[in-house]
Amino acid sequence: MDHDAMDLTEARYELVISVDARRSGEYDDVDKQRMRERIYRVLEAAFTHAKVARDAVHMEDRGDGVLLSVAGRIAVTRLLGLWMVEVHENLRDENRGLRVPLGLRVGMHVGPVRHDGRGISGRAVDLACRLADSPLARRLLDAERADLVLVTSQSLYEDVVSSGGKFIEPAHYSSARLELKEGEVTAWFHLPGRPAPEIPAAAPPAPDADRADDARDVNDARGGDDVRDVDAPHGAHGEDRADGSGARYTVHGDMSQHSDNVYQQPVHIGRITGDAGRRKG
Repeated sequence: MDHDAMDLTEARYELVISVDARRSGEYDDVDKQRMRERIYRVLEAAFTHAKVARDAVHMEDRGDGVLLSVAGRIAVTRLLGLWMVEVHENLRDENRGLRVPLGLRVGMHVGPVRHDGRGISGRAVDLACRLADSPLARRLLDAERADLVLVTSQSLYEDVVSSGGKFIEPAHYSSARLELKEGEVTAWFHLPGRPAPEIPAAAPPAPDADRADDARDVNDARGGDDVRDVDAPHGAHGEDRADGSGARYTVHGDMSQHSDNVYQQPVHIGRITGDAGRRKG
């Protein structure tokens, strides 16, 4: 079996990062291009300052955000710590003087990732994207008037965040239950530079216009007309839980189709920009 064939069948254990812009559908064509340029400046400068080699980062454009995976040879603590600090500071710099500040939602999860000529796929990719696009992440970003919200999976919190480290403060994270298509998961929410956020008891549905615009944005990035697989929130509900884990939020939509953990079609989000498709760790 040649090397390329092995790449298609063997998964790499990587950190997946999904970055989405707040209310991207409200930007006109000119401002949207500027928004995208700001996102890339923020992320790329953070990688440089955190000394993360560019050949360790796979990057895909999503129209209103960026999908990334970072090779396993890079310590996850560096991304959760120094890299997130740099992202936050760079974002604050970009937002100075802007009438409408750029807000980012970042989802992170570590898991098996498959690379091919079109991008990355796998359940780890699905989960990172759902975390970033969850109704609670959207609500916290607005309610707290924040520039940035980070959402990590339960396993990432337990394996890395909970142990702390340079620029990693586990006490500044709050957990909530999210109800996905596959079942409920626990997610951890963090607003860089702030105490642990207060998790509200319930989250209202996103405005219809915002959902429709976000769906069109993601679909445009994919280059297709069918938006059935867009992972846009269709609403949320919450309830107080006796176990103290906070409210439960429903995340609707899916990034792929699967049954009994067997995928019926490839998972693909967005397009690869420039030479990003060759950036594999």
